[in-house]
Amino acid sequence: MAEQIDQLDFIWEGVDKSRKKTKGLISAKSEIIARTDLRRMGIRVTKIKKKPKPLFGARVQSITPADIAVFARQLATMLEAGVPLVQSFDIIGKGHDNPSMQKMLLEVKADIEGGATLAEALNKRPQHFDELFCNLVEAGEQAGVLESLLDKIATYKEKTESLKKKIKKALTYPIAVLVVAFIVTAILLLFVVPVFQDLFKSFGADLPAFTLFVIGISEWMQKWWWLLFGSIGAAIYAFLFFQKRSRPFNHFMDKMFLKIPVVGMILHKSAIARFSRTLSTMSAAGVPLVEALESVAGACGNIIYADAVLKMREEVAMGQRLQFAMQQTELFPHMVMQMLAIGEESGSIDAMLAKVADFYEEEVDNLVDNLSSLMEPAIMVILGILVGGLIIAMYLPIFKLGAAVG
Repeated sequence: MAEQIDQLDFIWEGVDKSRKKTKGLISAKSEIIARTDLRRMGIRVTKIKKKPKPLFGARVQSITPADIAVFARQLATMLEAGVPLVQSFDIIGKGHDNPSMQKMLLEVKADIEGGATLAEALNKRPQHFDELFCNLVEAGEQAGVLESLLDKIATYKEKTESLKKKIKKALTYPIAVLVVAFIVTAILLLFVVPVFQDLFKSFGADLPAFTLFVIGISEWMQKWWWLLFGSIGAAIYAFLFFQKRSRPFNHFMDKMFLKIPVVGMILHKSAIARFSRTLSTMSAAGVPLVEALESVAGACGNIIYADAVLKMREEVAMGQRLQFAMQQTELFPHMVMQMLAIGEESGSIDAMLAKVADFYEEEVDNLVDNLSSLMEPAIMVILGILVGGLIIAMYLPIFKLGAAVG
């Protein structure tokens, strides 16, 4: 029995049918087979070489929401260009830089070749394709407008990922700087202050109260540093543990975050933007309102808003108009409700909600920029107080001794 030859990865560059330069990654048993496969795709290869193996072994690369967003756009573009579904998956899968994504897409392709619909194949992978994605794909397949709905999904995913990046940008920068400030302060208290403390003992004079205060903190840190760092580690672990497993904890935290000045405003507006964008996309796809609201609740990114949307769904299912159901939550601004009312009356909810989403996404963008501008001087002040205060405390006795000698 012949020994099976493993697939090899090849990095290639070439020119496609429209004479545009392109490049990518393809898996094949040999370079000749790789060139043949690329020629079948209409690509004239100008350069191809085997992908070098990592120095320390292969690193498992996870599939991110950004990968799914790019895939949705690529698939929408190919289907709109008339490329068959199976061939589209073959091209996107073999050309993807992420091995995990490549493997998953080729598995989806195999499912489709086995007779499954695209929606059925995606439903098997809920960790990557959420209910909203699968529902819209299923609606597109049934209505024969898969290309159009994939374009809407791609736009939705791109907007959502952009919004997430803005939120992370608003929260990550100040947290990272404060963590660095804490580490620098801890190093000064544990290693620098004790050196000055030994120097002060040779003075034989009373030390200023501020210096004694800092030395006291340093002595406590030297004795109980393990307790401090252990408590911080335990607090972080407990936060992550309960965040994954406790809905009441997440409800409490989301409610508290919404009350934080500026940050709370960003989270409010981002939740409204997600609600509007998701409902607009599903409404444009023809998904019934009651069914759409269930998916919208999970896309809000905040439990307070998710619970409110589920209550709205119950009231709409009982015959209440969406505008009035929204008004009872007391979470949505008057402008959103008015735009929704106009959309309901004119039968263009999707268009009106898309405008609302655009407006609030721009608002979030502006708030993030403003927060960054405000945080930079505030962080500099905090760093100045922490580090500068420690330095002043250590040099005060030296200044005092110099004044006495003079």
